[in-house]
Amino acid sequence: MSDLLSEVIEAHGGLGRWQNLTTVTATIVSDGELFSTKGLPQDLQPRRMTVSLHEEHASVRPFGAPDQRTDFAPGRIAIERSDGTVVAERLDPRQAFAGHTLETPWDPLDRAYFNGYALWTYLTTPFFMTMKGMVVEEKEAWHESPTEPWRRLRVSFPDDIASHCPVQDFYFGADLLLRRHDYHVDIAGGFATAQYLYDIAEADGIKFPTKRRAYLRAPDGRPRHDHLMVSIDLSEVHYF
Repeated sequence: MSDLLSEVIEAHGGLGRWQNLTTVTATIVSDGELFSTKGLPQDLQPRRMTVSLHEEHASVRPFGAPDQRTDFAPGRIAIERSDGTVVAERLDPRQAFAGHTLETPWDPLDRAYFNGYALWTYLTTPFFMTMKGMVVEEKEAWHESPTEPWRRLRVSFPDDIASHCPVQDFYFGADLLLRRHDYHVDIAGGFATAQYLYDIAEADGIKFPTKRRAYLRAPDGRPRHDHLMVSIDLSEVHYF
């Protein structure tokens, strides 16, 4: 583990605490330009997210109907009723996005897959970086302003973890807490994103941002504030 990663993990609650936990639940409210572009405008109804911490599995409810939820893993996405009845299912879901551009419409299973891998990544950052197969390197700092350098970790994801793209950058402030997350959304034409993180909170010994704002990223690395692609607000977060 690199020195910076060790310091970042400690600042967010420590590996010892993390290893004693298995699950996180959170209420999420999401919105943004991406969903309307995909033909699935997002309402502002609060939803309850459940994420496994040490394997890539996630679920959100309600989804599409009051008694429905999603069931996400890298090799399968499903929409189920609360009694476990499968409403819709797709195996090897990543393949369904072959040839997609930003404007390609999504169906509900596409949306469920995006939600699953994205929220798993967000709710396990930065601790997922210690998982088997992750390659983590410190890269040059990003200067958000002339007097505000943010240290950068570049993470290469193994093939068995679903995420936005294979290589992503994470930036940390002077307090070693997460400030920004850069990636390309490969399942939507690979558009470049700069996601900013705000309002750090603590629950059950773990620190995390409660607000995420993902903007289109310009070639110079700066966010395009006229294109808010995804916003996520978190509340009622519990790690156990």
